[in-house]
Amino acid sequence: MKDAISSLVQKQRNYFYSGETKSISFRKNQLTALKEAIRNYESDILEALKKDLNKGEYEGFLTEIGFLYSELKDMIKNVDYWATPKKEKTPISSFGGKSFVYKEPYGVTLIIAPWNYPFQLAIAPLIGAIGAGNTAIIKPSELTPNTSVVIRELIATTFPEKYIAVVEGDVETSKVLLDEDVDYIFFTGSTEVGKKVMEAASKHLTPVTLELGGKSPAIIMDDANLKLAAKRIVWGKFLNAGQTCVAPDYILIHEKKRRKFLKLLTYYTKKWFGNEALKKRDYPKIINEKHVERLINLIDEEKVFYGGGFAQEQRFIEPTIMMDVTMDDPVMAEEIFGPILPIVTFEHPFEIVDIVRKRPNPLALYLFTESKDHEQFILSNLSFGGGCVNDTVMHLSTPYLPFGGVGASGMGSYHGKNSFDTFTHEKSILKQTTSFDLPIRYSQTKTSLSTLRKMWE
Repeated sequence: MKDAISSLVQKQRNYFYSGETKSISFRKNQLTALKEAIRNYESDILEALKKDLNKGEYEGFLTEIGFLYSELKDMIKNVDYWATPKKEKTPISSFGGKSFVYKEPYGVTLIIAPWNYPFQLAIAPLIGAIGAGNTAIIKPSELTPNTSVVIRELIATTFPEKYIAVVEGDVETSKVLLDEDVDYIFFTGSTEVGKKVMEAASKHLTPVTLELGGKSPAIIMDDANLKLAAKRIVWGKFLNAGQTCVAPDYILIHEKKRRKFLKLLTYYTKKWFGNEALKKRDYPKIINEKHVERLINLIDEEKVFYGGGFAQEQRFIEPTIMMDVTMDDPVMAEEIFGPILPIVTFEHPFEIVDIVRKRPNPLALYLFTESKDHEQFILSNLSFGGGCVNDTVMHLSTPYLPFGGVGASGMGSYHGKNSFDTFTHEKSILKQTTSFDLPIRYSQTKTSLSTLRKMWE
């Protein structure tokens, strides 16, 4: 396996050195080909998602495919402009020269995708890699084998492997890939594995983007629109059975609004995910037995306000709401990544800052308020990857906002232009005139020193 992967990396590096991937027309043609391939494979993709995660057609298209069409459209439309060398100002110390920033692809890129959105999170970074002029090796998740096969077939029928290739396999395959001296690594997954990816990358000083996770709070102030907050939190939390890196992990709600909000939260959870509702819709499965057991152990029956049921063999866990949760409860110790929603109360806004700061910076934060003062207080005092005011999850659906974490929730960002920038090295070039040569740089006199001070101070 190691020899085959090393051969593939070298094959892609040779192709990159040929210069063909740098042509803007080539990039746009490949992006267009990718878009058509996704259209042609839509039914196969949705069928694979159903087999792997029990995602229904609507949720599969919404969360795995539709977003990619938007990203492709934006990249195809703007890549000419984004790739154009940018002229910058030139200081007087380089009088006669002109300054430019050239947009240069890194080369051979490695994209390691997760299992929770196995198609979207493999292809979205690929759009940036292609748009920036790189080659790419994709490693899909072995935990979603049906989707992995579709990705492999889609890529193999659309691109030569010297340009874009898919390598399937387990954790050992990922380790072999990470041992290779590639030019850029893009990883989406857990913080624990992200540390290992960064360690492996450090051996070759390979630049990385790490899209990780964390405990993302949904904060509900006393002036919030409770009905809309409940609807949007229920939707964002139980999407993909809670297996979303930016899902609201827990709720922080003002004590005096707790009772009313719990009723609304229960109403919408029951309406969309109750027994009768689940007869009419597909509800995703937990990815494997290990995670089912982990999630079951987080449910405290004495604190369950709604739900709590599960079918372990079917990998089904009912949408569950827990109340009167404290920060010492097991459910608050780690990112939940499942359909369990704990509720913590507060009385004063400063408590929110204290609670959130005691944990690593989350990937997302959701604030529900009608007050500009509350908005300013939370946004200016807490560090997180990104988020929404009066909504959940939707910030990642736009190609016009960078998406990424900070600290333990990740580094680097992508989507839209940020995807192009992530896979692009900015090469700075000063073009100096040969018409004259200022003697001041060569002189070491007091007069020259005085002139330099005037130029730079």
